[in-house]
Amino acid sequence: MPRTQAVFEALVPSVLAQLVAGAEARSSYRRLVGALGERAPGPVELQLPPSPQVLARMPYWTFHRFGVERRRAEVIIRAARSANRLEEIVTMDMPSAYRRLQAFPGVGPWTAAKVAAVALGDPDAVPVGDYNLPHMVGYALEGTPRSSDERMLELLEPYRGHRGRVIRLLMVAGIGAPRFGPRQPLRNIENN
Repeated sequence: MPRTQAVFEALVPSVLAQLVAGAEARSSYRRLVGALGERAPGPVELQLPPSPQVLARMPYWTFHRFGVERRRAEVIIRAARSANRLEEIVTMDMPSAYRRLQAFPGVGPWTAAKVAAVALGDPDAVPVGDYNLPHMVGYALEGTPRSSDERMLELLEPYRGHRGRVIRLLMVAGIGAPRFGPRQPLRNIENN
């Protein structure tokens, strides 16, 4: 699995994706990068993500304009203030890296797995606690439209060591469980 070895850069979008719809998380990240990031060098106009130093100085309420409430904003700010400590996990074995990640307030198993998959290239990363992932895995591997984290882990057990790869292949294949009911509207915390 490829790895970026950029832990903080992987952490910010993962925190932004906690407990919100994917479209909302992507919009928040895009707006954050557009407002606080730097222009990348070179002829193509690209924005780099904001540095930990920039985010560490931000008061939590500045994140509201990006659709990010106080709790997630404070997780990002605290992580930015400890970015050097976070970046050290690229030199650790995987269990120690997960322990270090989850020692940060606001970073649980789901966020740690998302970060480890991107920054550390963990081929076995399973983001337990995801809303749609168990349904996708259950539907793909046994044909059931609804599943649970426990059942997802049972179904992925034969692939231990490569469970993250299996999940990624299922996503790239576009396999998804049937959806029931209306989609939830996106939140707008700026007007609250």
